Amino acid sequence: MPRNVTQKIIAAHLVRGSLEPGSPIALRIDQTLTQDATGTMAYLQFEALKLPRVRTELSVSYVDHNMLQSGFENADDHRFLQSFAAKYGIHFSRPGNGICHQVHLERFSRPGKTLLGSDSHTPTSGGAGMLAIGAGGLDIALAMGGLPFNLKMPAVVGVRLSGRLQPFVSAKDIILEVLRRKTVKGGVGKVFEYFGPGVASLNVPARSTITNMGAELGATTSIFPSDAVTREYLAAQGRESDWVELLPDDGASYDEILEIDLDALEPLIACPHSPDNVKTVREVAGTPVAQVAIGSCTNSSYTDLMTVATMLDGRVVAEGVSLGISPGSRQVMEMVTRDGGLLKFIAAGARILESACGPCIGMGFAPPSGGVSVRSFNRNFQGRSGTKDAAVYLASPETCAACALTGVITDPRDLGMPAISVPLPGQFLVDDRMIVPPAADGAKVEILRGPNIAPLPEGSPPPERIEGPVLIRLGDDVTTDHIMPAGAKVLPLRSNLPAISQFVFHAVDADFAERAKRLGGGFIVAGQNYGQGSSREHAALAPRYLGVRAVLVQSFARIHLANLINFGILPLTFVHPEDYEKVQVGDTLSLDIRGLALGQTLTVQDRSRGLEFAVLPQLGSERDLELIRSGGALSWASQMLEKSA
Repeated sequence: MPRNVTQKIIAAHLVRGSLEPGSPIALRIDQTLTQDATGTMAYLQFEALKLPRVRTELSVSYVDHNMLQSGFENADDHRFLQSFAAKYGIHFSRPGNGICHQVHLERFSRPGKTLLGSDSHTPTSGGAGMLAIGAGGLDIALAMGGLPFNLKMPAVVGVRLSGRLQPFVSAKDIILEVLRRKTVKGGVGKVFEYFGPGVASLNVPARSTITNMGAELGATTSIFPSDAVTREYLAAQGRESDWVELLPDDGASYDEILEIDLDALEPLIACPHSPDNVKTVREVAGTPVAQVAIGSCTNSSYTDLMTVATMLDGRVVAEGVSLGISPGSRQVMEMVTRDGGLLKFIAAGARILESACGPCIGMGFAPPSGGVSVRSFNRNFQGRSGTKDAAVYLASPETCAACALTGVITDPRDLGMPAISVPLPGQFLVDDRMIVPPAADGAKVEILRGPNIAPLPEGSPPPERIEGPVLIRLGDDVTTDHIMPAGAKVLPLRSNLPAISQFVFHAVDADFAERAKRLGGGFIVAGQNYGQGSSREHAALAPRYLGVRAVLVQSFARIHLANLINFGILPLTFVHPEDYEKVQVGDTLSLDIRGLALGQTLTVQDRSRGLEFAVLPQLGSERDLELIRSGGALSWASQMLEKSA
């Protein structure tokens, strides 16, 4: 039977299950990546498995998030990560080498392989024909231990591209168009696979912009075929031997088709405070701009930055606008410098930031109070920038440059500039000295642990009856930024669970952590798409530490649902949506889980109101059941590995 690219890779890595959409499957994982904000916890979890070495083909530890070293915490974590990598067989990308997704695309992406990363934007490598999936850190730890990754077989949405992008319209506008049509909920349980005659006109960095920001759809991942364009990119990176052709079979089908005519696209912009709040740039043109930020794992490639440099050449950033530029990797920084881009940035008045995530996660370069910031990033959730009342817009590098030059939101086509075309270089500058291979004999390596690295708490099976108050009640599209904030104050605590748990829901309800501890835990209640956004497992781990045993919502985002199960928190949905309106903060709920079974509804008693309502545990497999009964995936996996040994 003819197969699309997604089905081919899944079939080649299938450990168990079938290709029927929605059915539980387990996949063999070839590669893993972590970044420093999620890596410390992932490696502590791997260490708890008591294995001498990772069992993947390749695992890489990157440092790109916690770069602001205002105290000892981040520096200590970086030493821990490097020593841990050396001991357990993991490559280590040093601070300054770049953003994990950009560097992985450049140096390690391989068509046809599977990649699991503890960051939701891991699908970036889908631009090079990888099946690259974001997950929680515990899933990465298990994959490094040689265990398969469990998920539901996704439906495959075929996005057919035709035509060719017009001047000053770029790959960012393609993914913004997909978000405009499908919304942040439209990709749950799906892979977006791009095909059609328009694909050949997009180079690999452009494709990776699209697969990167496909995470905002809630999709499992996004992917492009591996074709002559992919081969050209890998050859330019000195890795042509990693290339394999990977195309959909003739007659391959998709569960859904989305048609996009590239000729008809125009510059688009996502308005505050959601990536799917998309309008044409001309609809909001003239809005005063205080700040522009260009970079992030979405748009920080050589072609992105040289395009911006060309637009800025001989011009100066508008008065009152602060422009920050973050090259995606050391390779990009060196090449942009060699080819004159850096001088053009500096002459135009831009601020050159580190090759790191930086402003995207609220780690510096926050906008002014009430200011408009236009960013080539992937998320614009309220407060994520570090300024709660800022208005953050998402746009292409071309649109960002136009805004920086004029001081207002501007369609780049209205600048009157000639069309700009920046070809990929025939040969990238390749220097892997900032990627440290692991020690040949890990037994001789001592792991360096700072005082901020706290021991992991042990998981425990749930009681037969879960009882407690409703600690908080929320609406739709609650993000992991709402649950567990990022930023310079909180991110350094990622390896210290007792400390970071004090910030759960801090931006929404500053008293939540104290209340949860005082009441001995309880329930979280929310609406649709609970847990969208970042893969940060602390958004499940920290509430569990505070005593939360169940989360009751109308629907879940994929990665957060998996993280809840991994840490022994029972994920529940209302069988009757109208029951969501009846449950209020402070209500005492009681749930007997002795009848917990796949597909079996349970009855929650609201003792404060004398009500009963049906809920459905969102458990997709027998393994999910075992994880909940065991108190989480770590204790379950330890038992499995002991048995196999």
